[in-house]
Amino acid sequence: MTRLEHAVQSATRAERDGADIDWIVGALLHDIGDGLTPQNHDRMSAEVIRPFVRWDVSWVVEHHGIFEILYYGHHYGWDRNARDRHRDHPCVESCATFCERWDQASFDPDYNSLPLDHFVPMVREVFGRTA
Repeated sequence: MTRLEHAVQSATRAERDGADIDWIVGALLHDIGDGLTPQNHDRMSAEVIRPFVRWDVSWVVEHHGIFEILYYGHHYGWDRNARDRHRDHPCVESCATFCERWDQASFDPDYNSLPLDHFVPMVREVFGRTA
């Protein structure tokens, strides 16, 4: 899958789960930094959206990289439970859910995603806010 297909699938899943506009745009753009900074893509992506979305959405996007190690870290000898360092943070459950339902699940080539054009008005609305 391409990054774009993954992004659109993530946003589609968020919308179909009843997420609000901040979460949908966050899901759409959560990996936007991947092409430039793959090792820090989560932080870069969060910096792009941070001025325009709620703090919890930007926190989840910023930390989703460490949370998704649960799914593949064992292949690299990494600590699959590295996310536990954030166990007392109020967004830990949101981040775990984001990764499970909208990020890791969104590599399905047969999933019926909404078209990218569907999300353009949402992106315009969110980025039209005063930073």
